[in-house]
Amino acid sequence: MGRDGLVTRDWHFGTIVVGGSQSGLAVGYYLSQLGRDFLIVDAGRRVGEAWRKRWDSLRLFTPAKFSALPGLPVAAPGFHFMTKDEAADYLQAYVDRFALPVTLGTKVDSLTRDGARYRLTAGSERFSADQVVVATGAFQTPYLPPFAAELDPTIVQLHSSAYRNPGQMPPGPVLVVGAGNSGAEIALELREAGHRVSLSGRHTGQVPADLVGPLFGGKPYWWILSRLLSVDTPVGRRVRPTALRHGAPLVRLKPKTLLRAGVTRVPRTDGVRAGRPRLADGRMLDVKAVVWATGFRPSFDWIRLPVFDATGHPIHERGVVPEAPGLYFVGLHFQSALTSALLGGVGTDARLVVEQIRERSRSSRPARAGS
Repeated sequence: MGRDGLVTRDWHFGTIVVGGSQSGLAVGYYLSQLGRDFLIVDAGRRVGEAWRKRWDSLRLFTPAKFSALPGLPVAAPGFHFMTKDEAADYLQAYVDRFALPVTLGTKVDSLTRDGARYRLTAGSERFSADQVVVATGAFQTPYLPPFAAELDPTIVQLHSSAYRNPGQMPPGPVLVVGAGNSGAEIALELREAGHRVSLSGRHTGQVPADLVGPLFGGKPYWWILSRLLSVDTPVGRRVRPTALRHGAPLVRLKPKTLLRAGVTRVPRTDGVRAGRPRLADGRMLDVKAVVWATGFRPSFDWIRLPVFDATGHPIHERGVVPEAPGLYFVGLHFQSALTSALLGGVGTDARLVVEQIRERSRSSRPARAGS
């Protein structure tokens, strides 16, 4: 019997993929092309659930032409920016098209290793696998700075993961903390809805989509995102630490668009004084609401293996974990490039990881008699 009196089931697969969003599905595609024995497990109740929970007006930051998973183009004009629901529907169509074995409503509680096999628990169910791919995505645990709790309780606070639309905001000025893509888009929407908006944070830079986006069918634009801004180039290696700490460069919005709309740029928010947000230059802001576009932190406490650095990030080489043979990651921020967590970029890392799975399987097979 399992916990809560439920009957425990024990399943074994060659490979288990934890996470059924874009990165997990891309891994599943390549595993299916090899005819591998595998299972994708996901905590959501619907394919694409993580997308459906984002704010109402969210559109992808990259056009449909560069937002497809391997093997299935997006059925939309090339420079259409998909809505969050269109992205979720596309993921469901992807599962259907390739008959990927996705088990929903299955939240993995622990991952351990027992000899040559990995052991996973999910409620009353038990799984074992020769290899595990962690594809839970880049958006896991919403991060709020500790001083957020010191704000006056009359100030409405929302993390960007809980923000849906301007209707959640009370009348009056709003502070958006975090000037990456999400913060910039939310700040613009709130300003257009009539709020006085301050956008706090350092400039994250900008990919010049307006200059190179339409050129030659967008190929130079995607080359900058996926090849130039990668771990293989000096500029990519310089950008990566900043992107991991402070957010990726603006892709669709331009700083001057925000300024023209009336969004006020202010320094980073570094504390609270007298219940009000305090800026790095010492100013305090009188606001009615704060939207924390402060990103997410890794949530890998369910992985009971010594494969993380002091900050909680997995130690890996392009998704391959040297200290745990057979364990892989896909969909991490800037895993190999700026596009590693994007719909159109996860396929590159997924293909590499599945190639490693294939090679490992070959090397572990017993030699045939007479060979």
